[in-house]
Amino acid sequence: MSKNIITTLLLSFIFQAQAQENWKLKECIAYGLKNNGNNTIYANQKLAADARAKQVLADYLPRVSLTSSLDNNLKLQQNVIPAGIFGPDEMRVSLTQKFNSNSVAQLDQVIYDQSILTGIKASKYHKMEADVNTQIGQETIIYNIAVAYLQIFIYSQQLEILNYNKNTYESQMQIYALQVSKGVTLEKDLDKVTVDYNNTLSQIRVAQSNIELGENELKFEMGFPISEPLKVNVSGELQDLAGLNDVPGIFSAQQRSDYKLSELNINILQIEQDRIRYGALPKLSGYARYGAVGFGGQFKGAYDDLLPYSAVGLKLSIPFLDFYKRNAQYNEAKLNRMNAEENLKLSQGKYQVEYENSHTKLLRARANVENDQRNVKLAESVFKVTDLQFQKGTTDLTDWLNTQNSLREAQKNYLSSLYSYYQARIDLEKAAGTLKTFYNSL
Repeated sequence: MSKNIITTLLLSFIFQAQAQENWKLKECIAYGLKNNGNNTIYANQKLAADARAKQVLADYLPRVSLTSSLDNNLKLQQNVIPAGIFGPDEMRVSLTQKFNSNSVAQLDQVIYDQSILTGIKASKYHKMEADVNTQIGQETIIYNIAVAYLQIFIYSQQLEILNYNKNTYESQMQIYALQVSKGVTLEKDLDKVTVDYNNTLSQIRVAQSNIELGENELKFEMGFPISEPLKVNVSGELQDLAGLNDVPGIFSAQQRSDYKLSELNINILQIEQDRIRYGALPKLSGYARYGAVGFGGQFKGAYDDLLPYSAVGLKLSIPFLDFYKRNAQYNEAKLNRMNAEENLKLSQGKYQVEYENSHTKLLRARANVENDQRNVKLAESVFKVTDLQFQKGTTDLTDWLNTQNSLREAQKNYLSSLYSYYQARIDLEKAAGTLKTFYNSL
């Protein structure tokens, strides 16, 4: 029985290890959408929007207040009874005692306040604003993970090319070492090849370091533990993107989350403008009050015999002389709303420019990739012929090295254009507002 348990655990560990070595782009994004640290911030923003809605709604809910007071009248106030009422002389009497207690419970209910009712409408937009901010955050996660993954892919491609060149130099060095030992070739020729070989080794170390740095960046964007290994499956992963349509669809600024956010902001500013305007309308509220008062010549006596009282009533409040301040506030809110509308128009044009520029960059980058890819194949073909000629002794080392350098330059240009193409591909999705569609299509 124990052997079966051990076997099961070992198999589980192997499967987990294999799973760790096969992280594809879509899996990385899915993990990041669940574990990126910013998710907590987005969730808190939604909770804050709910709390703000409750605050506004609370202004229209009943309020109950309890107050209690105790006065120690150090000097009693006297009232004068004019002469002729109780006698020929005026009389001075105190209508209270040294200690006076008063306890009151009061319920207040707003019956009509248009400014509060208008403010409640803004709660819906604040919740929608939090949802759009969450969507923007998710799109940012998708974009950052895709860019980090792309860098690992390019560095991996570079490492494959460098290892191929290293093997070519090693083979040539072995041949030259044998020829030098027989005195057929000068040692300086071997040194020339060795220099290029050592340069390639340095470039390999840099590429390996860049892959590690890229993996750490990818872990951070995913919310993946930095100390744990993360092996991505970049082999053949991003080539599939080249088969996708370079134009995500007809551009519409309304697809962009930041455009939606600006629209919501305009609605909120409009509501704020209306709320200030409705502040000039009368406000009606009702109240119910119940309390008790007590009087005594000593502290204790103020609570011995409490006299209850109660009342219900309506309160009508009509703003009268605050129009100057309110008018200034209204004009400020109006101007803020108008500026937001103008900014949205400007942003719409800016988004269109971003999309068109991204599309143009993508088409040019794709043409460069195709051209540089053909150039690499041509350089490889030339090098094979030159290498064969060199082995037969019909050409010299200088021609061989020049041809090899031309191949390296073609490979470098190809990697650069390949990176530009995939970067432009992701930027186009961002400009079009279709990053989530891009993620779902992987």
